Amino acid sequence: MAVQPIILTPDLDRAQAFYSQVLGAVEVLRYPAEGPVFFKTLKIGDGELGLVAQETDVSLPARIVLSIGVEDVDAVLPLVEAAGGRVRGPANDMPWGQRVAHVLDPDGNPVNLTQNI
Repeated sequence: MAVQPIILTPDLDRAQAFYSQVLGAVEVLRYPAEGPVFFKTLKIGDGELGLVAQETDVSLPARIVLSIGVEDVDAVLPLVEAAGGRVRGPANDMPWGQRVAHVLDPDGNPVNLTQNI
């Protein structure tokens, strides 16, 4: 059994570029294979993230947070804004043994970048 989060986005290319530039996401599936794309699966490390092209109100508050483990949170943070996202604050060491930074993707979806320390 596996869980695949799927993000609805009004700009599939922009969302894919963000996750590729910041987290090294690689496209592993697109549907349909030819013509305008409706769905993509991106591979990020050992996990997968789905993107669906759909007009959606990105001003509504998100109800889910993606948490993505990275090797070095502080090295990834400068990539976020360069890729169209927003950094919500500096990375912090948490008492449970992770360094965490809170960012937003270009559609405003919250993403926690985490690093085991």
